[in-house]
Amino acid sequence: MATASTGRKARPLSPHLQIWRWGPAMAISILHRITGNGLAIVGLTTLLCWLGAIVGGPESYAKFAAAAVTIPGRVIFVGLSWAFFNHFASGLRHFVLDIGAGFELKENALWSILSILTGILFTAAFWAAILLR
Repeated sequence: MATASTGRKARPLSPHLQIWRWGPAMAISILHRITGNGLAIVGLTTLLCWLGAIVGGPESYAKFAAAAVTIPGRVIFVGLSWAFFNHFASGLRHFVLDIGAGFELKENALWSILSILTGILFTAAFWAAILLR
């Protein structure tokens, strides 16, 4: 172990992102946190705006509905639905890990990739069901 200039032994540095090799499990773990925070912040803000529009009356709700079908509004709603489905699939993966299964490297990588693909697939199916009815 290296010594500090004061003669004392330096504390070991903990491994960080530059040391670890990126893999699917690391990516899904970070995505799980990002989607959870996105759902909490953007989802709650959207819900409160929607509730405020309902309370504001028909004119206020019409403004909200008009904003929801614009390009930025659709991006927000598609993003929220993707965040929900991705967070849900990743949560199921974490649940399986919590019961003690799926820790083998290849199996963990497979389920990490499948979690991401499941989120994308469910989002596409959800919006196809809404837009194609």
